[in-house]
Formats: sequence, C-alpha cells, structure tokens
Amino acid sequence: MATPEFITQLREHIGNAPLWVPATTTVVIREVPADAPIWEVPTVLLVKRADTGDWTPIGGICEPGEQPHATAVREVKEETGLDIEPVALLGTGAVGPVTYPNGDVCQFMDTAISARLLGDYDQQPVVADDESVAVQWCSVAQLPQSVSARHRLVIADAVAHMKNPARFRPRLGFTKRNG
Repeated sequence: MATPEFITQLREHIGNAPLWVPATTTVVIREVPADAPIWEVPTVLLVKRADTGDWTPIGGICEPGEQPHATAVREVKEETGLDIEPVALLGTGAVGPVTYPNGDVCQFMDTAISARLLGDYDQQPVVADDESVAVQWCSVAQLPQSVSARHRLVIADAVAHMKNPARFRPRLGFTKRNG
C-alpha cells in the first residue's frame, strides 16, 4: 500500500520505530441473484498486491480524523474505481507487527467491514492505482491460494453476515493463528 503523507512525516521524526496505525479491511461481496442456479456462490472483490503478489480484500490506512467506514469507501474507490456502501462491522483486532523492506515497523488496529456494491451489479473493477497489479471478483468457494488465513476468516464472516445478519456477531480480535 502507498504510504500516506502523514506516516512519511512521522517517519522523518521517529525513523523505523514501531508505529500503531488504524486501518481497514473491506470485504465487498456480490450476492447470488435469486434466479441463479443453486450451485452458484457469492463472489468477493480481491486485489493482487503490487508489493507481495498476494490476493487480498481491499485494505488501507485511515487518514487522521477519518472514520473507518469512510476509509473503506475511499480505499475501494481509489483501488478499484467502484463505489460501495458499508453494510456491517465484521470485527476488529491487532494485526502485525509488520516489518517492511526499508526497516519500518507497523502494527495495525484493523477494522474489518463488509460492503455491498452500489450501482450496476455487473460492473467490472479496474486497477485504479499503483498498489495493485490486478483486481477481480472471485468465488468465495475458490479463493486464490495466496489469500491469508485472516482474510479467509473475514471473507467467511462477510458471507455469514449476508446469510444471517440477525445472528451475526462481530469478531473481537485476530489470533496469531488467523492474524
């Protein structure tokens, strides 16, 4: 992900010291139409990261004073060109620490959000910035191998919320096993 200017300015003062950073993971799910064959499953919007080559839901750092749901809307638009509406809080938890190739260390307080596509159901996403090399809708039943355990978990949570919102409870924390 591109480094926000406020992080760059902080790094000028603190060097590579660990930073605690608020971030979001946005899981955009396309439901199966009611008239679809019974074997069809929902699809999820994924990007292939330019830095690692991993497939992930859309993630991003919250700007100072920005609400997580606003970060979700902004990041999806910036990375895919699509407009979304946040639907539900999937969970929140600490992720990392992550050490970048330049030595910078960050730990993220991630807010995972489920969202739905606004507008035409058949819109196709585009690679809209330099953070990704590809973007596509993927079947939730056949995710790419590089999707992490934590991301698989929040994708499953988004599907669970879609299927039964009244019984869904947001996840509190991500464990070492799935974070």
